[in-house]
Amino acid sequence: MLDQTLSAGGLDVLCPMHVAIDAQGRIKHVGPTVSKLAQGHSMIGDRFCNAFDLIRPSGVRDVADLLSYSGRSLQLRMRDRHQTRLKGVVVPQGDGALINMSFGFSLVDAVGHYALTSADFAATDLTIEMLYLVEAKSAAMDESRALNSRLQGAKIAAEEQAFTDTLTGLKNRRALDHVMGRLIAMRELFSCMHVDLDYFKSINDTLGHAAGDHVLQVVAQVLVSETRAQDTIARVGGDEFVILVHGMDDPETLNAIARRIIDKLEDPIPFEGHFCRISGSAGTSCSSSYAAPEADTILHHADVALYASKNAGRGRHTLFSDALLRLDTTQPTGDRGAAHPEADFTRF
Repeated sequence: MLDQTLSAGGLDVLCPMHVAIDAQGRIKHVGPTVSKLAQGHSMIGDRFCNAFDLIRPSGVRDVADLLSYSGRSLQLRMRDRHQTRLKGVVVPQGDGALINMSFGFSLVDAVGHYALTSADFAATDLTIEMLYLVEAKSAAMDESRALNSRLQGAKIAAEEQAFTDTLTGLKNRRALDHVMGRLIAMRELFSCMHVDLDYFKSINDTLGHAAGDHVLQVVAQVLVSETRAQDTIARVGGDEFVILVHGMDDPETLNAIARRIIDKLEDPIPFEGHFCRISGSAGTSCSSSYAAPEADTILHHADVALYASKNAGRGRHTLFSDALLRLDTTQPTGDRGAAHPEADFTRF
């Protein structure tokens, strides 16, 4: 029989995952790592078969049966909520037995379940090397995830920038083409409203490009405020905007949206002691008007309707119809950039 010093001290160091049982199969001592697996429950006095399930060999009835497999590999499972699989070997000890165990392939899960560290294993146990590898792999995976997250963030930012008009924060022409292509591919109903500013050139000519940029930013705010979150607003030219009104082709509603926008655009816009006065003209085509909608055709017909509005006197909205194609609406009458009749830029 092992002496008391080895049983109480040396054995715990050499075999921290051992269980000593008496002749009746009751646990009389456990190594410190097994005690940690018990998570606060003292196994001393418990029957070994109540704490551990012997998977192989099967049919073991008592300690004598168990000792008949002395020196051979055992497969066990802890009877706890984790049901951790273990490997073991049994040898006689006094009138009882000593079972030394290890985790085998369940090591990684066990380390996570029971918060094990290298201190829970014998210094010569190859598990220590495996733990180092697991920790190194975990650190590498964490770094890889962090790097992927940064790359994904950079990709999203780059894509967002590629689809955004930097001056106004609206979508750009590239984004508009992408959204229209998707809506058409999914056969979703939408209307395409082309809005062009009237008298905008006078702002740049009289007050400079800083004033023009400010006006465009205010216009962008107006378009956002007078449309829904699900609608798409894009700046497609210097003072040209396109609104995709999702799920809508009702003429009265489209006219009401356009009227609200045009009315707001006619409000004087203050800039450095001046009032900038503009207006807007709009034309709309609806995807429901086409048996096989095509983005270029829808945009062209919205443009035709827009110029019909300009030729009719500006500051108005026109819905596209085939009759407009028979009219010369490719250019508005008069100078498109002519000054607003009241564009005197009165100081405050």
